[in-house]
Amino acid sequence: MYDIIDIHAHIFPDKIAEKAAASIGRYYGVKMRHNGTVENLLKSGSRINVSRYVVHSSATVVEQVMAINDYIAETQASHPEITGFATLHPGLKDVAAEVDRVIGLGLKGIKLHPEFQHFSIDDDDMMPIYEAVEGRLPVLIHMGDENVDSSSPVRLSRVLDRFPGLVVIAAHFGGYRMWDLSCRYLVGRNVYLDTSSSLAFIGPERAADMIRKHGAEKVLFGSDYPMWDHGEELERFLAIGLTEEERRAILFENAEKLLAGVQEH
Repeated sequence: MYDIIDIHAHIFPDKIAEKAAASIGRYYGVKMRHNGTVENLLKSGSRINVSRYVVHSSATVVEQVMAINDYIAETQASHPEITGFATLHPGLKDVAAEVDRVIGLGLKGIKLHPEFQHFSIDDDDMMPIYEAVEGRLPVLIHMGDENVDSSSPVRLSRVLDRFPGLVVIAAHFGGYRMWDLSCRYLVGRNVYLDTSSSLAFIGPERAADMIRKHGAEKVLFGSDYPMWDHGEELERFLAIGLTEEERRAILFENAEKLLAGVQEH
């Protein structure tokens, strides 16, 4: 059995979890496998030996930012298996102050979702966020959408050019339903890719090709809980046909090194 870190999981407070998860499922036209609670996350992941979960939730309006970050920090504090990523929003008046605050809370990264938060990755309003976190916290960005290009790999490539010290995890192999663009603009660059919400669509051969061209040392395993089940995602991952060394790196070692490298403040 492999040691596993799940780099990409969403959680919600128990009283709204099922409703929030169902809303996400409707947007993507996917039947959610789980209900979005912390308890259910730990139960699902335990079946495949997940030892650490990186969790996050996005603020759809600026007024939600501090409350969500407090919730993620409280969850991290009460569950040793959980590592929290904070949310930010381009409407924040003092981004730097909130970044300082979430670092003080012990959170280890930032999660951004362009479509749900209504911005494009390379908008001018996003530049203060990248400036505030560059060299301090990794940023996990939802990538790709069938209907709009706000999270296009093209846009992220421009940000990477401007902020060479920014540590970015480009979710969904760099672009959900935009994998051709990911191959063109992100594969091979200094950016992490995660496996979440991709393996069911691109298949093992294309996944292997992208991983080998990008470098297995820059790929991270993610479940996208509650959208998918941990067991299903691990089965799809193991079907790729990677070497044991590549599997161990993607499932655990790369994320362990990334999270260990987050500066303590």
